[in-house]
Amino acid sequence: MQASKQFQFTNSVLLVPLFFVLAIWVVFLVEIRLGINFNKFGVYPRTISGLRGIVFSPFIHGSAQHLYNNTVPLAVLTASLFYFYRKNAFYILAYGILLSGFFTWLIGRESYHIGASGLIYVLASFIFFKGIFTKYYRLVALSLMVVFVYGSMLWYIFPIQDDISWEGHLSGFLVGFFFAYYLKTPIPETKKYDWERDDYKEEEDEFLQHFDENGNFIERTPEPEMDLEVHQEIVITYHYKENEKPE
Repeated sequence: MQASKQFQFTNSVLLVPLFFVLAIWVVFLVEIRLGINFNKFGVYPRTISGLRGIVFSPFIHGSAQHLYNNTVPLAVLTASLFYFYRKNAFYILAYGILLSGFFTWLIGRESYHIGASGLIYVLASFIFFKGIFTKYYRLVALSLMVVFVYGSMLWYIFPIQDDISWEGHLSGFLVGFFFAYYLKTPIPETKKYDWERDDYKEEEDEFLQHFDENGNFIERTPEPEMDLEVHQEIVITYHYKENEKPE
């Protein structure tokens, strides 16, 4: 598969990130406009009612600062997912939300866990580890960009701040790693030169035949062309027939 066919811009690269960004902003504006609070629809660990937060919590945010902090990485990472991993993108989004939310429900503190940060950690973890596992140069470069831009996120999978759901971050990080390790993604074949192939033989390389064992250039004169035309001797056989005598 060629890289131009694997990595290409499609409508989903813009539309899906736009959908998520609009969704979280609309939910937050509805809360402000109507004066209501949707926090009770977040993940509340180990309760039946808290299970609904697995689906709803990524769209609920506690403050404008919380919302802003999640908007840019959510848009950037979602767009990167759909550009570089188009085949598995919807699978990772859907199951990333469900699994990260479920593990948060299992291990979280008895509090409402809200925000899209769990999904963000799924995306960041998947994109980083998948690029490392594939060893394909474009995806490795993408992994390094994720580390450079969002590397500081790693600290927040630990309980360093009471008002941050480190359980949700840790769950998303582990789910992203799981996807990166087990999901098979089509990777463009890297072009190999003749000397990189397993069946390469130096003695049959026409270029190397111009050099001796010490690396000195050898001038090779073209071999004279042989005349392949075959000349055959023409043999003419004459048949004589005597005239019959008249009676």
